[in-house]
Amino acid sequence: MSIKLPEGKIPPETLKNIVFKNLGVSNPRVLLGPGIGEDAAVIELERKVIVVATDPITGAIEDIGWLSVHINANDIACHGAKPTWFLSTILLPEDSDEKILEKIVVQMDKAAKELEVTIVGGHTEVTPGLKRPIVTGFMIGEVEKGKFITSSGASPGDKIILTKGVAIEGTAIIAAEREKELLNILDKNLVEKAKQYKWKISVVKDALTAVEVGGVTAMHDPTEGGVLGGLHEIADASKVGFAIQEEKIKKMISKETRKICETLQIDPLCLIGSGALLITAKPEKAEQIVNTLNDKGIFAEIIGHILDNPKRRIFFRKDGKTKKAQRPMQDSLWEALSKKLKVNR
Repeated sequence: MSIKLPEGKIPPETLKNIVFKNLGVSNPRVLLGPGIGEDAAVIELERKVIVVATDPITGAIEDIGWLSVHINANDIACHGAKPTWFLSTILLPEDSDEKILEKIVVQMDKAAKELEVTIVGGHTEVTPGLKRPIVTGFMIGEVEKGKFITSSGASPGDKIILTKGVAIEGTAIIAAEREKELLNILDKNLVEKAKQYKWKISVVKDALTAVEVGGVTAMHDPTEGGVLGGLHEIADASKVGFAIQEEKIKKMISKETRKICETLQIDPLCLIGSGALLITAKPEKAEQIVNTLNDKGIFAEIIGHILDNPKRRIFFRKDGKTKKAQRPMQDSLWEALSKKLKVNR
């Protein structure tokens, strides 16, 4: 009997059982290939390696071109490389006009210039059956051999650092997509501020700053599944567990995010979190990384540490007790975009 797939990311077991078994021929120049928790591949050249990544933008409409560049750049930077070249596939719904296409590519141009990235190619078409535009980006970067970072390098005892906050991208998407309904419930200034979170989603500066300090063992930007999903992906890739201080991570949930998630009754820790960066670092370098990030205007906090047992993934509570950190079954965004809102006033 065939199992129906959920909306959003394909579950890890399905990737292992179906996708990862169908990867063409092996090549010794692939230093890092497809794997749970890995968002980019690393391919060996003569003196350097190239880091390549691809990601679609499916849950947003308003800033889809800008997002496609930054989201893919994040995956490259998380591997210690500078994003350099970008390609895209733009799929437009039927009855689209030239203004829609122009808006998307102008946004791409703006984002690429912000990151000093060159757009080198792609494909654009009008696709029957689509309800909204979809953009799939493909980013390429390069770094010296032996200096790339993976999601699989975390070791027991490493400190876990989180930058900026929780559910940054999800907050921006929900505030924009459900603005009219939210304005019937929440303060206008709060909703407007939440919409501006979209400008916080780049972690290129976060990642390259941390790598420059040294001591980084793994990095991952928490996209679908949010910060909690990102923690599980690092743990999966590194074959370790983790312990998170519940109070510390809750303090990194902003007022805007908390109010919107409470209104929709969704978990912010499971809401798409681009804009935050998860870093694991050697204990002796963790404070220096945090201080350097803070000095550059990037808020960062040590929220926990890596455990040896891969099955032990927990929150430490304020009362000293622990609770299991359940893996998100699905990103909260999909529920947030479909749920009916009850007006309280």
